Amino acid sequence: MKIDLAPFRHLYPFASRFQEVNGRRMHYVDEGTGEPVVMLHGNPTWSFYFRELIKAVSVDRRAVAPDHIGCGLSEMPAAGDYPFRLSNRIEDLERLLEAIGVRERITLVLHDWGGMIGAAYALRHPERIGRLIVLNTAAFRKPADKPLPTVLAFIRRTSRISGPAILRFNLFARGALLTASAKRLAPAVRRGLLAPTRCRAGRTATLEFVRDIPLTARDPSYAIVRRVDEGLPTLAATPMLICWGAKDFVFDADYYREWRRRFPGAEAHLFAQAGHYVLEDAADAIVPLVLDFLKRHRLP
Repeated sequence: MKIDLAPFRHLYPFASRFQEVNGRRMHYVDEGTGEPVVMLHGNPTWSFYFRELIKAVSVDRRAVAPDHIGCGLSEMPAAGDYPFRLSNRIEDLERLLEAIGVRERITLVLHDWGGMIGAAYALRHPERIGRLIVLNTAAFRKPADKPLPTVLAFIRRTSRISGPAILRFNLFARGALLTASAKRLAPAVRRGLLAPTRCRAGRTATLEFVRDIPLTARDPSYAIVRRVDEGLPTLAATPMLICWGAKDFVFDADYYREWRRRFPGAEAHLFAQAGHYVLEDAADAIVPLVLDFLKRHRLP
């Protein structure tokens, strides 16, 4: 599927780069030079979500923002042609970074599913990680007594019914525009966020991300999530910046508090009027915080 970038090219002026990863064509943005800052998106976003951070960071560093397979401008395989599991996401990231020479002094920027993917990568290669920037995400198991948000639980439980509706009508990505941002997004921004899911092929990954949410030991990705959860103390000494949108109904205050509990030395900023798409709601405040954090925590 060819995505028309023209309606939002002024917002996303980056050269498109592609790398074959595990037999799939993976798209990524790679701007600037110097120590790498790798930005990992979640569901249902893509590298477009990090556009303001890419512009700012790439002035004196290397900003790398991949699109997971099935997302953004990457190849969009059918459900039967690609597993769409957490393990695949981690392996794809590992292969991509190796192929493009990102192997040391890495800063990871983590949002949504990017948190678990990036944390798993970091635990495989802790010697490569210099800093962590956390934006409304999780890298630990859902608290046992905390229910999955109603919408996600419904999609996951009734995927034979909800799945076709998502694939046909793009309900997940469209619904995210109404709930994930705490403010009304400009038309060009809405077009940019939705662009990869305007056709059926681009909606498969949004559904499969939800289906892969691991809740019990019977779920395919649960073992990885457990290992990441238990391995997080390995990253305790890594400088961390947390920027959190308080109006997030998925990664809510409980998740924010859990990050603070596990990483008491992290710098944390709570944005009361921002939602899950915290970079859409508070980029003007977050970008300077990120640049200052990178400057103050210099890497050897």
